[in-house]
Amino acid sequence: QVQLMESGGGLVQAGGSLRLVCTASGSIFRLRAAGWYRQTPGRRRDLVAICTVGGSPTYVDSVKGRFTISRDNAKNTVALEMNNLQPNDTAVYFCNTVPADRNYWGQGTQVTVSS
Repeated sequence: QVQLMESGGGLVQAGGSLRLVCTASGSIFRLRAAGWYRQTPGRRRDLVAICTVGGSPTYVDSVKGRFTISRDNAKNTVALEMNNLQPNDTAVYFCNTVPADRNYWGQGTQVTVSS
């Protein structure tokens, strides 16, 4: 069974940076778009960044210019570089395919940005 594990979260001050890494136990990203999602308590899980199989990124407006998604198919990893973090970026961040496969959700990694 494929598992996804997110890492790299933490507590940072506004304006700081973090790099999240998603590691897959199998090669599920090799032929699928990969994405980073985030969720705050009581709200739905939202897709914030997509990386196509070919490596082309797409971002929601709220993170555009601050976040960078990348993938390494050989290592089965997807990364999210987050710069100039703001308090409203505080959330649990998850990775998955795009569209998401409900069987692949991991535990996520908490990102907390203090003002």
